[in-house]
Amino acid sequence: MNLNSMNETPMSSRMAIGLFGKRNAGKSSLINALTDQSVAVISDVAGTTTDPVYKTMELLPIGPVVFIDTAGLDDTGELGLLRIEKTYEVLRKCHFAIVVADIETGITDFEEEFIDQLIKRKIPSVFVLNKADKGCPAPEEIEALKKSLKIPLSFTSVYNGTGIKAVKQMIIDHANYEDVEPALVGDLIDSGDMVVLVTPIDKSAPKGRLILPQQQTIRDILEKDAVAMITKEHELKHTLESLNKPPAIVITDSQAFLKVSADTPADIPLTSFSILFARQKTDLAEMVRGIKRIEQLAPGDKVLIVEGCTHHRQADDIGKVKIPRWIRQIAGCDIDFHWASGAHYPKDIGEYAVIVHCGGCMLNRREMQYRVHTARQKGVYITNYGMLIAYVQGILSRALEPFPAAKLALEENQLN
Repeated sequence: MNLNSMNETPMSSRMAIGLFGKRNAGKSSLINALTDQSVAVISDVAGTTTDPVYKTMELLPIGPVVFIDTAGLDDTGELGLLRIEKTYEVLRKCHFAIVVADIETGITDFEEEFIDQLIKRKIPSVFVLNKADKGCPAPEEIEALKKSLKIPLSFTSVYNGTGIKAVKQMIIDHANYEDVEPALVGDLIDSGDMVVLVTPIDKSAPKGRLILPQQQTIRDILEKDAVAMITKEHELKHTLESLNKPPAIVITDSQAFLKVSADTPADIPLTSFSILFARQKTDLAEMVRGIKRIEQLAPGDKVLIVEGCTHHRQADDIGKVKIPRWIRQIAGCDIDFHWASGAHYPKDIGEYAVIVHCGGCMLNRREMQYRVHTARQKGVYITNYGMLIAYVQGILSRALEPFPAAKLALEENQLN
């Protein structure tokens, strides 16, 4: 177990800063200079960077950030198109973009069209003319460039260090500090409240540590100056009986929903880690509508099951085995299941009737919102692991009790 990695801010909670531009614009050299480390391979050969390269660091006063080096957007050939697709996957999750061009090539229609995309996506950005050691425009030319560009302009040279501090300052000056993920549970509790977390320890639990959703929820509780009490599902009843007063809320692993619901008095709010993460990153009401669509599936309909991480599959895996089994039981017919995991997300999702997504603890809010927005545009319904499990076990209404808007959407769906 790597204790250092456990103490680091998760990638999904960091401000993502992507570097974009043509091949050989100097993106890799620039990311090495910005992070003061050789994290990306550099070469005069165009197209050296093939897969995105990630480097985490602290950029004060912003805090934890991740710089992402990407393949050239002008890459060619079959592999080049795949690399460009990965670059656009990075763009979906970025909170900030640095557009890089070689100063000798200058600003072309290519960069201007990409800047228009950034503006359309509301991604704060700066433009960097790199390799300024080869010569810098005259002051009047610089002023003309600044007026013609739609985003701030800077000049850098990684060979003599010119402009590196200035680019960092531009990120600080132009980043959207409000573009952060909302609280997981902090808005549901008050200072001094007790929160009981039910964390099963079974064959799927990683040895020697808690999983990321549990770690992040504990941190959010502590940030609120509240108290986190952690127990397993079989000890929950005894835990609750031992408390002097009822907890503000009980949060459980979704797969223990049935027993936890039975052992938690009805007057104590109850939900799951998965539902909390779905609420933090996207729209719970949209996920409720996805549940309703599952009831209406017809033989041969396609369902996509998505996990934001990759892990070793267990014999009774939640995504591969349990969810398909439950959906078949709800629909009462044979369904055509497909799967996606990690950063990969199918480009054309229009063929699916429903998407069932994990809580998304490994994905940032921008990426999850993109996925839900794309589904809505394509007329595809989407729901969440935890909500599906609660529905199957007949306790979805209770699991949504802490979230009035989602509870109202559920009641409206039940009336229709």
